[in-house]
Order: sequence, then C-alpha cells, then structure tokens
Amino acid sequence: MILSDKDIKHYLDEGSLSIEPLSDDTIRENGVDLRIGDEIMRFVYNNEPVDITDKNAVEKSYRKEKITDSFVVYPQERILIKIHEKIKMPNNLIGMCNVRSTFARLGLSIPPTIVDAGYEGNLTIMLIGGNVPVKVQKMMRFLHLVFSKTLSDVEKPYAGHYNKSSSVTGAKI
Repeated sequence: MILSDKDIKHYLDEGSLSIEPLSDDTIRENGVDLRIGDEIMRFVYNNEPVDITDKNAVEKSYRKEKITDSFVVYPQERILIKIHEKIKMPNNLIGMCNVRSTFARLGLSIPPTIVDAGYEGNLTIMLIGGNVPVKVQKMMRFLHLVFSKTLSDVEKPYAGHYNKSSSVTGAKI
C-alpha cells in the first residue's frame, strides 16, 4: 500500500516518521520531494580495477566536493549526492526513490533505491548523467520518495553500514 499525502502527514504528526527540515513544498500527493544537499562524490576514473576487499582502494575511487551553489553532471557520469533532509523511518514503512520527472526528462536517472524500515540519516543517492551536461543547483527538489507500508513491523530494523549517515557516503566494505 502506497501512502497518500494524508497518510504521510499522519506518520509525521505522530512522530514515527521524521523528515528534517520539512519544507512547505516537501509533501506531495503520494510521497515527499527531497533536496540536493551540500556534498557530492565524483568517481575517479582510471584503468585499474577497484579491489572491493581493499578499503583504501575503495576510498580512493571517489573525490568529495562541497557544493556551495551548483555543479554539472557530465554525460554518463556517476555522482553520489547527499540529500539535504535527514529522515527517520519507522519499522513499518519502506521508501522507494525516484528522480523527479524534470530531471528524468533531461536524461538524468538513479538506479533502483530502497530506503529500509528503521533507516535514519541523510540519504546518499547515485545520480547517472544522460547524453548532455546538466547543471543542477544545491537545494533543488530532486528526489521523490514514495512510502509503502509493510504488512507488519519488521523484526530487524535496518542497522547496516549506512545507517545514521550525515554526509555523502561511498561504498563501505
């Protein structure tokens, strides 16, 4: 079951779902729009394979950048983006992330991304460039998060490597 704006407001009012800061234009018909935060990570391209068992090799695969105003997504580039809002998911909701249609119509996309029940923190979302460079602004409404209710509370809420993230986060091994 997908939550409506009324359902989302109920979860927010009772405090089981938290989105901070919550803007007037955040809650939509059947989800919430989230904004581009102040950090990205660009992949460092080279011909050497990344050994995913080597933490140092994985960390050297990215270059973190602070965003003060805007940045360009180049054709076919992959960028990790910190989402501005901090979210806290209850144990009976999951989130499904989609790029807003304005960005999709410019060729930008994100891979399928699920926010697990019990997750807390600032999401890191991978953005994939299309066929032309696109300049995007910090604080633009970028991500549409749709909530779905589980049949019952999960037994083991999310407690993985990315829980309680507060900055853009690369792969963790």
